[in-house]
Amino acid sequence: MKLRLQKRMYFIPAGCIAFILFFTVFGDKGLLRIYELKQDKSKIDSRLSETKVENEHLKREIMALKSDRRYLESIARKDFGLVRSNEIIYQFPQEKKQP
Repeated sequence: MKLRLQKRMYFIPAGCIAFILFFTVFGDKGLLRIYELKQDKSKIDSRLSETKVENEHLKREIMALKSDRRYLESIARKDFGLVRSNEIIYQFPQEKKQP
């Protein structure tokens, strides 16, 4: 009888420890969740740095469009095909590739 009681006394602390370990690893604030959150944070940080770089590029482009006439002219020429009044445009027929 005493032997059975002693065996049961080992199962109670072991069960408590198993319960605590389970929730430490798999719980809502467990180790796996912390690992997932760190991965998400690193992805968000990298996306943030990319967005900051793109934002700086766009700010420089805005400033150039507001203040640099040559840049504005190059954009107008490239995107809209605009030319100056004294320029002559030569258009050549495109050659077809022979198979």
